[in-house]
Amino acid sequence: MRKALIVWGGWDGHQPREVAEIFRATLEKEQFEVEVSDTLEAFADADKLKALDLIVPVWTMGRIEQQLVNNVSQAVQSGVGLAGCHGGMCDAFRENVDWQFMTGGQWVAHPGNDGTEYTVNIRHSSSPLVEGIQDFAVKTEQYYLHVDPAVEVLATTRFPVAPGPHSLNKAVDMPVIWTKRWGVGRVYYNSLGHHADIMEIPVVTELMRRGFLWCADGKAAAQASDAGEAGVYTGMADNQL
Repeated sequence: MRKALIVWGGWDGHQPREVAEIFRATLEKEQFEVEVSDTLEAFADADKLKALDLIVPVWTMGRIEQQLVNNVSQAVQSGVGLAGCHGGMCDAFRENVDWQFMTGGQWVAHPGNDGTEYTVNIRHSSSPLVEGIQDFAVKTEQYYLHVDPAVEVLATTRFPVAPGPHSLNKAVDMPVIWTKRWGVGRVYYNSLGHHADIMEIPVVTELMRRGFLWCADGKAAAQASDAGEAGVYTGMADNQL
């Protein structure tokens, strides 16, 4: 049985407990053994993390000890999957650039705030993660992110929709869903998920389910290919205030 760890907390406005429960139910339906924790100390045991198949952070606007980030980073580099959504993964620890490097991006704004209507445009490619899924409309926060150019973008949204200081720039297609590699581990991010009800939209639930499975399957794929760790990244000494 594959093992997953969900760690929730931080800003309550994103309903982290409720989102964590939705993710738990999704993973248990896929026959994962799921541990749910409401403390960052769940990242303290490096060997335990490396024994997992999947780590799911649901933690917005927190502060984290560097050693805990190192433990997660090294686990993912060794093949453990990392998957999450919205601010729970890419606005988790604003002061820690190692976390941002690993996850592939950082939230910087949501012009129009909650209740903005926009379209999520699926970018069809060779990825099975969006196969059969069509563009869809949502009414929620529209995330503007600073994004790692190395990610593989699976869905986008067009800015600007709501007015702001960015509006006089040219229109841009901002990534909504992406994947990337961190060492031999797989990383999946979906910027939707401001509240739990957004995660319960069937197409969003399905996108997250596929992301979880893809990330978790990466560990077995890495072991089967005998890829090993692609060199352990140890940070840059000035990575956190």
